[in-house]
Amino acid sequence: MTPPADLATTPSALRTTFASPLYRGATIALFLSGLGISAAAPQIALFLVNDLHVSLTTAGLYYLTNLTAPIAGFIVGARSDRTGKRLGLFRLCALAGFVGWMAIAFSTQAWMPFVISALVLAFSGAAGSQLFAAIHDDLESTKNPVADGVISVVRMALTAGWVIGPVLGSFLAAAFGPRTMLAATAIFTLAQVLPLGFMRIGRPQQPTASTPLPAAESEHVVHRRGLRVMLPLLAFTGLYVLVYAGEPIKYGYLPIYMHDTMHLPAVVSGAVIGIQPLIELLVMPLAIVVARRTGMMRLMILGAAFGVGANLCFALTGSAAGMFAGQILMGGVWGIFAGLGIIVAQRLLPGAVATASAIFMSSTAIASALGGLTGGIGVSFLGLPLVFLLPAVYGLLATVGIALMSRSRPAVE
Repeated sequence: MTPPADLATTPSALRTTFASPLYRGATIALFLSGLGISAAAPQIALFLVNDLHVSLTTAGLYYLTNLTAPIAGFIVGARSDRTGKRLGLFRLCALAGFVGWMAIAFSTQAWMPFVISALVLAFSGAAGSQLFAAIHDDLESTKNPVADGVISVVRMALTAGWVIGPVLGSFLAAAFGPRTMLAATAIFTLAQVLPLGFMRIGRPQQPTASTPLPAAESEHVVHRRGLRVMLPLLAFTGLYVLVYAGEPIKYGYLPIYMHDTMHLPAVVSGAVIGIQPLIELLVMPLAIVVARRTGMMRLMILGAAFGVGANLCFALTGSAAGMFAGQILMGGVWGIFAGLGIIVAQRLLPGAVATASAIFMSSTAIASALGGLTGGIGVSFLGLPLVFLLPAVYGLLATVGIALMSRSRPAVE
């Protein structure tokens, strides 16, 4: 029996990814990036409290330093679109990450991690966006028929790093101390550059509707036409922020709710948290296949609706089965958005794909700040578990917004 055409192209995407030095190197680099960052993310607040002796409230403010990341991402992305030096800027951003995390590891004053994160690590976050821009350039120049599948495979590597990283970070912090764990994060961040070596790539010479403009043209693409040309990208990114804002609320309060109110065993609550990235990895390649038939934006409507359902499960079910159901739905959310979001963002600003990639990928910092603020205020008024109704409202707004965008931007599909 002959397999469907969409399924038949999936192995081709894998072969294409691992046959290309650029795609293969980017896949390994993003895995190392996800591994390092996710190792530090759950531990940094404990480091601030236990080693630098700041209050819990002050430690929570550390995450607000991420708000500089979109600004840094825009600066790096605009520079990349002017010069076309994607991999050179990627290496500089990775170096900034190494310096920043190593400096935090050796911090002796409470203010140091805050300043370092805001001014140095903000630029390190743009490394991944430069890789996606470089991949986009190469895929467009070769007119690769499985371009979306390649991007999905590369993006899955970042998710895989986030699956393993928290476990590795917890082990390193417990066995050798948080400073050693932070130093390991710095090393992983710098190690991103190794899979790509000294590779240099060109950029497409002739622009099309979906390729970057030449350097002289893209240098003024935003300034010449104003914010109008960026409005679709900014609107889509804003809707993505609404979808993502539930994540910091979930990670901040769901473990507390399961432990203090539901009294679930640690093994059960750990399984609840751990099932989401596994579902995400399973859904990502399937999302690419389905999106070819339904359209990306239409599938994202379903993804945002999954987020509404997940938060309703957290808020209203009060059972372990409800928590698992919510996390499975969340795995569906990120399996769709993680694989397709960067593709849609680049198509919404085809004349400056590095800028588009940087804006989209750094928007998680804004979402984290919004979620943290919403959760902090919401839990004081609504308590647990009703605070999860707030991200459900955000998700509903995102669902409606994406549905409207899918009607007005058919070319993105």
